[in-house]
Amino acid sequence: MEEDNKTEEKKGFLQVIKDAFNELGETFVAFIKAPKALWGINIPYILEGLVYFGILTILGKYSSENIGLADSQSSLIYSAVTGGITFSMLLLGGFSDKIGIRKSLAIAFFSMLVGRILVALSGTLPLSNGLWSPMFFTMLAGLLLMVTAYGLYQPAAYAGVKRYTTPKTAAMGYAVIYGFMNLGAFFSGFISSFTRQSFETTFPPNGLSAVFWVYVVITGIALITSLIMLSKKNDEEAVKKIKDEALESGKKSDESDEDVKMPKVNNLLLLIFVALALTFFFLSDFGFSSSSNFHISLGANYSLDFFFSLFVLFIALSIYEFLRKRPLHPFRDKRFSFFIFILIPVQTLFAHNWLTLPYYLDRAFSGSIVSEYFEIFSNINPLLIFFLAPIVAGLTSKANIYRMMIYGTLVMSIPTFLLTLGPNLYLLLTYILIMTIGEAMWQPRFLQWIAEVAPKGMTGLYMGVGQFPWFMTKVFTGFYSGWFLMKYCPLDTAPSEMNTEMMWLIYAFIAIITPIGLILAKNWMMKDFKLK
Repeated sequence: MEEDNKTEEKKGFLQVIKDAFNELGETFVAFIKAPKALWGINIPYILEGLVYFGILTILGKYSSENIGLADSQSSLIYSAVTGGITFSMLLLGGFSDKIGIRKSLAIAFFSMLVGRILVALSGTLPLSNGLWSPMFFTMLAGLLLMVTAYGLYQPAAYAGVKRYTTPKTAAMGYAVIYGFMNLGAFFSGFISSFTRQSFETTFPPNGLSAVFWVYVVITGIALITSLIMLSKKNDEEAVKKIKDEALESGKKSDESDEDVKMPKVNNLLLLIFVALALTFFFLSDFGFSSSSNFHISLGANYSLDFFFSLFVLFIALSIYEFLRKRPLHPFRDKRFSFFIFILIPVQTLFAHNWLTLPYYLDRAFSGSIVSEYFEIFSNINPLLIFFLAPIVAGLTSKANIYRMMIYGTLVMSIPTFLLTLGPNLYLLLTYILIMTIGEAMWQPRFLQWIAEVAPKGMTGLYMGVGQFPWFMTKVFTGFYSGWFLMKYCPLDTAPSEMNTEMMWLIYAFIAIITPIGLILAKNWMMKDFKLK
């Protein structure tokens, strides 16, 4: 395969760049000429990308400064929101198929609207703050509604792209929805920064409640747009047009790769293990922390949280019980399991984009333009991805997949060491640029690799399971990121007294585990591997 690639005619760098931007231009044209029903998916998705990533950028600051939570508690809020969304999609994704795209999106947007109203009210009403306070529970109720709504929203949105595109235009349809989501995320930084500073005295102590109200209005606009543009008439016209185009092109759906149905099993013991794991988690220091929590002494300065140890034990038992009764499950495939889990270390850098970076920019650059507009600097990555992804894809389209995974994760992890030199605007921008290039190199290849290693008839199953480590990354990174912020980048501390260099050094060593692991396992992973 590689020898064939070497003999193929290679385009020059400038031609690749030109082709990439032509593809980008075609994406805009496809978006403009798309059926009205597809506009009803894309436009609200732009707005939702803006609101969602905008909320993630300021949620930690709001939890710390407005609610009055410790950084370690705020990071758990992040884990609950981001991990809960993935879990919600696993539970409710099938439900959106039953009630239809239009109803799913309407219910999802309405639920998100109500949820975000509650979040905004938590900082507007004269409520007492602190952990387990009325302000905390109001915010939590709003976030819970938003998280649950996403279980319907994202599966329905992607199902809509599939419904309103032909096999020929499907790739372009997904490119549009992904690209504009990132573009929306970038603009959230401008909206948040200017709103926060303009209403700081109206919504003390920092104007963040005003930002949440702006996001409520934008969510309302997304709901109305979805209802109008996804009317029954537009839906029927789009479906008819797609069917006609598909018939003209003579394309037929490929039914040779149907999902394998798993046999029914008794999950009682599994549910018991999961229930016990959750119980012990809430009894640990991560849950209802108190001085009476039981710890096992490991020396003068160290102790082991007994209940958290039981939590880990029953999580392990749950995994074992789950896999024991599912012989066809992808996790029984050692190479597949290694591949998706070895990516967790480098994926922590994605999670730090909202778990750590906004705090770091706000605190370590205090008194500078970076701190003043930390939301904008936190969301440079989505804008770069919007432009760099097609360029990098063009440059690497013929490269070996596994090799690109190694190069991409290496390029993504290495620049983290730049931040170990201390807070510096130029180093920060260089880090974001190089890290984003690395992301563009390996992230698109991830699902391609999964499709290649999946046995015939199990591609869909492998694709779904392949997202599980990302769920784990979002959850577990939140467990420790708050502690690191409190130790190395604490609130109300002068930048000169912080030690952010050590924090980023540790994060860099975590991220680089991925490319090192991929390199060491290359021979084993590639043995007897053949592309379809």
